[in-house]
Amino acid sequence: MRFVSWNVNGLRAVLKKNFYEVFDQFGADVFALQETKCQPDQVELDLPGYHQFFSAAEKKGYSGTAVFCKDKPLCVLRGLGDEYLDAEGRLLALEFEQFWMVDVYTPNSQAELARIDHRMQWDDAFRDFCKGLEEGTMPDGSARSPKPVVICGDFNVARHDIDLKNPDRNRGASGFSDEERGKIEQLVDAGFVDTFRYLHPDAEGKYSWWSYKFNARKTNAGWRLDYFFVSEQLADKIEGAWIYDEVFGSDHCPVGLELAL
Repeated sequence: MRFVSWNVNGLRAVLKKNFYEVFDQFGADVFALQETKCQPDQVELDLPGYHQFFSAAEKKGYSGTAVFCKDKPLCVLRGLGDEYLDAEGRLLALEFEQFWMVDVYTPNSQAELARIDHRMQWDDAFRDFCKGLEEGTMPDGSARSPKPVVICGDFNVARHDIDLKNPDRNRGASGFSDEERGKIEQLVDAGFVDTFRYLHPDAEGKYSWWSYKFNARKTNAGWRLDYFFVSEQLADKIEGAWIYDEVFGSDHCPVGLELAL
């Protein structure tokens, strides 16, 4: 089963570029987007054979997530179940027969870590949310069948020095602060596997985001901010994990996962 995740930095913008070409190229069973920057009624997508789901921010032109899937989900959740944290449309969770699929666009802590407290609150709530789905607890406290979880999206953090071009220069900055890196390690410690590093533990120079400044993409001065995590029980099902850095259209490139499901 093939999964693809892409921060498109504006769905309406990438639709004028190469979205359909990229979408058709992968033929994914589940294709997840982040930073859609639109309300569902502002786009009309021609994706035959796919069900379409959106979670939009209250603020127009900001944040947002979307998932397109071949199989109809059993249940769809738009948000963590927290009115404050869910105002920006940063999460979609879809239940399928064998697993939960969670698409996330993690808040940026911003320059000078101005939004780090919000980011920490989000990270804790997100980890609890995913663990709850895995254990069969819905956000409202109701019970459901326990299922493994597949998580994808833009996490706005590079885990290790190997995950960005200039770690020493960026240490402590937004996206590479001890606080943010600590939270993503807590997600791993909670039982979620970083699929790319699971298969490619020592791969260098593999990034998913490049600043539009300073010719960063041309010189591959990038960061790995986009991930697929899976519940530990799915680790032996991981058949492939990719960073498609040859794909343009956004300041992020797509990332992919193949699971034997």
